[in-house]
Amino acid sequence: MKRVHVAAAVIRGANGRVLLARRPEDKHQGGLWEFPGGKVEAGEAVETALARELEEELGIRVAAARPLIQIRHDYPDQRVLLDVWEVGAFVGEPHGAEGQALAWVAPRQLPEYEFPAANYPIVAAARLPERYLITPDNLPSQALLQGLRTALEGGVRLVQLRAPNMYDPEYRDLAVDVQGLCAGRAQLMLKGPLEWLGDFPAAGWHLTARQLREYAANGRPFPAERWLAASCHDAEELALAARMGVDFVTLSPVEATRSHPEARPLGWEQAAELLQDFDRPAFLLGGLDSQHLMRAWQAGAQGIAGIRGLWPE
Repeated sequence: MKRVHVAAAVIRGANGRVLLARRPEDKHQGGLWEFPGGKVEAGEAVETALARELEEELGIRVAAARPLIQIRHDYPDQRVLLDVWEVGAFVGEPHGAEGQALAWVAPRQLPEYEFPAANYPIVAAARLPERYLITPDNLPSQALLQGLRTALEGGVRLVQLRAPNMYDPEYRDLAVDVQGLCAGRAQLMLKGPLEWLGDFPAAGWHLTARQLREYAANGRPFPAERWLAASCHDAEELALAARMGVDFVTLSPVEATRSHPEARPLGWEQAAELLQDFDRPAFLLGGLDSQHLMRAWQAGAQGIAGIRGLWPE
């Protein structure tokens, strides 16, 4: 069965809301909500197809767009490749030019809508930012909290509290303070034993590669409404993360880092190859900063994760 190549768009309005369209009842997956777009014709560039489809379906002209995520999905009756782009600017007022219902939806409300199965990784990608800040090691607690305040004021919306050299009680105490700082401003991801999950209900969890290998066979350890991430370094770990049902991953190291000088860098080419067959959002990690964002998007990543590269001076 031939794979149908589809260009789709996460279209953001000036207020940050995302535009959804309802599929006609007589079409494949009819009645469900989707991210607007349509089929890429033979020999057609994805950007060209996306611009054409959005003008035909919504009456808008794309002014700024970038790659977001690629998803391969096999339905019983159809195989699809979703080539998803984020549209950050457009000209015109979107309307259902083909009679379809439209809705502008806050990113946090996207999980409340029913989508075709292939669209669910797009929901995660649409809710995630382009930068994932990881806190540095060996900072006094007050210095870490002050740095985090500065980062949050600068617009950081996804934070991992990484403190491998702390004893468990110290980490838990610090996590309480960091959770308070992030409340209403950023999604906090914690690390540690899964037995702690119930103590931090507002936090997501970032699994180490060791935890991923240990727990992947048991499936997702908590409900879909809580964020779950994992650290991955190769194709095997990416496959385990997908099997477990994580929402996103970090893939590292892309370049050499001071924090892990012994680790052999993947390099950009290999990182891009690994992400070709991975259908969840991935943040590239290792020696990167905001200057690498465009290259990360071109490699198929959600964006970049970093410690030194994203921590405020």
